[in-house]
Amino acid sequence: MIVNRLIALDMPASTEFAIHVRNAWDAGDAVFPIDQRLPQAAKDSLIAQFKPSLVIDESGNTVNLSNFEPTNNNDALIIATSGSTGTPKGVVHTHDSIRALLNMSQARLNTDSSTHWLLCLPVSHVAGFSVLARSILFGNPISILPTFKEAEVIAKVNSGATHVSLVPTMLRRIDPAMFDLILLGGAAAPADLPENVITTYGMTETFGGIAYNGEPLDGVEMRIKHDLIEVRTPSLFRTYRSSEKPTLVDGWYPTGDSGRFSDGVLQVFGRLDDMIISGGENVWPNAVEKIVSTFPGIERVVVSGIDDEQWGQRVVAWIVSSGASAPTLEDVREHIKQQLPSYCAPTELRIVRAIPTTSLGKVDIQALRNLK
Repeated sequence: MIVNRLIALDMPASTEFAIHVRNAWDAGDAVFPIDQRLPQAAKDSLIAQFKPSLVIDESGNTVNLSNFEPTNNNDALIIATSGSTGTPKGVVHTHDSIRALLNMSQARLNTDSSTHWLLCLPVSHVAGFSVLARSILFGNPISILPTFKEAEVIAKVNSGATHVSLVPTMLRRIDPAMFDLILLGGAAAPADLPENVITTYGMTETFGGIAYNGEPLDGVEMRIKHDLIEVRTPSLFRTYRSSEKPTLVDGWYPTGDSGRFSDGVLQVFGRLDDMIISGGENVWPNAVEKIVSTFPGIERVVVSGIDDEQWGQRVVAWIVSSGASAPTLEDVREHIKQQLPSYCAPTELRIVRAIPTTSLGKVDIQALRNLK
């Protein structure tokens, strides 16, 4: 009897990584890319949790494991979620779900197998792995960077790369005009994006972006149910590699995000569990951030709730100032109250040098709250 294995790849993005993925898929096995930014203890924890058959590192060393679990016949990939709300989950994608997303994306972008993509995101996340998958499954030429460095990005563009997937922190460090097209995801997009930048909405469970500039890809269904975004898509994952199973009703997956449709365009307010409830009033951080960011002298802003005995939560804004002096709390509150109810205005302003982020550019709220 053939046992379909899970092969853990403990290595950065590279040609060798792509070869290991192709060989695994040809053999009917699935792969599990390990995030290279994790300390060894965290890597060991994920390996124990996901139970691969073997681990291959960047030197080619292979360690066979005795406590492993096989995969299903059509399984292709297991990606670990960020674990921002608890223990990371192993999201199981099949060859069918991966191909579905890539086909829908290619149709919307009007690209083909000759499009030259740059891979500069971690392959331990779907945004990076999907670029690699385009090359393996469709034959697209790709340039690979194990880490994002501006000079190397420019060199790859000069060598022919025309399309790329980025997160906002990367976009700020380059001239977007050097690319024909940029897919942008992973975190809230900055305002006034150039026309060649397309914002994406999706998640690990959908193998990445299933809506471009707020419009669902062809083949993707979305609906709002009790303020919650639910999706039904052929790119949806099969299951989690754990005892936890997804809760689906007629194929609809509850994303955990709140949003609405306006003239057919999806507007995402944020995670339902990110919503601030202050004095019984609901405050969406994204809405406050957009207005605060328009105040002169503010380079970046993050808004979140802090536990408060009187109000339940109080609205706090962390600000990176672009000028010699930071704005005052009173000025920011008055600016907010011109467009939102007064309960949305921050009651505390914290000036920081930089906003800590994860490898995909998402704000690390816990690290931000711990800043002194």
